[in-house]
Amino acid sequence: MDGSATPAMVPMTDPMVPRLFRIRRLKREVAGVFTWALEAEDGQPFSFRPGQFNMLYAYGVGEVAISISGDCRDRTKLVHTIRAVGSVTREMAKLKAGAVIGVRGPFGRPWPIDEVVGNDVIFVTGTVGLAPLRPLILEVLARRNEFGKVVLCYGSRGVDDILYEDDLHTWRGRFDTNVHVTVHSAPAGYRGRVGSVAAAVKAAKLDGENSVAFVCRSESLTKPAVDALHEKGITSDRIWVTLERNMKCGIGLCGHCQFGPTFMCKDGPVYCYGDIEHLFTTREL
Repeated sequence: MDGSATPAMVPMTDPMVPRLFRIRRLKREVAGVFTWALEAEDGQPFSFRPGQFNMLYAYGVGEVAISISGDCRDRTKLVHTIRAVGSVTREMAKLKAGAVIGVRGPFGRPWPIDEVVGNDVIFVTGTVGLAPLRPLILEVLARRNEFGKVVLCYGSRGVDDILYEDDLHTWRGRFDTNVHVTVHSAPAGYRGRVGSVAAAVKAAKLDGENSVAFVCRSESLTKPAVDALHEKGITSDRIWVTLERNMKCGIGLCGHCQFGPTFMCKDGPVYCYGDIEHLFTTREL
């Protein structure tokens, strides 16, 4: 689809009916990862909270759940950073600026930012996991005087896989924010930190009793990150994680995203780790 043909407009009255958005800007981030800045064809603003996701529909191809990665204070455009890993997202990667896609949402439970005002905040993530956390980071920085220390621990596979380098440079330049970037492997002469995200967490200066953590990692890497936070004195009830499953409907009907007794599309994707900790030890869940 090249954007020359626009599907008929449909009023957004049903959560199962896509709203039409046009790709206004396209940015290739790192290998296999791209960012869309979308604008609504009907000209109406789009509201969401950090941590929520949309169902994005490529006409004639299919639909996928993608976290929103833009600034929730900017209601004029909708930003999604997407990794091309499946049949739908690989076709999405071929679309150009001007193409029209369908959007359903926002769905899901957001990050609990208002509940943690007054605490030190640590963000823990890796590679494209920074995308779902970006709206929360932007919101915390916009309300910076409401929080104590702000620490970001971000890990990447290599120096060529670091996402949002401009943002990281900006955040590093702030005197009120500590940013720790680490890579798993680096060429000779690299002067940055080499190692795991967990090691970066252990090196961060935190007061565990007064800190809350927001974690976005794959399920297999979530527990090591949480274990490192536990070593810093941050208890499970003060850690929030976002998880990802194969979502199809977005409203808890199809069951594809069931996680134990919960459905990620409506009970998540953001969970308090203390509420689901026992599920991480259940095999084949």
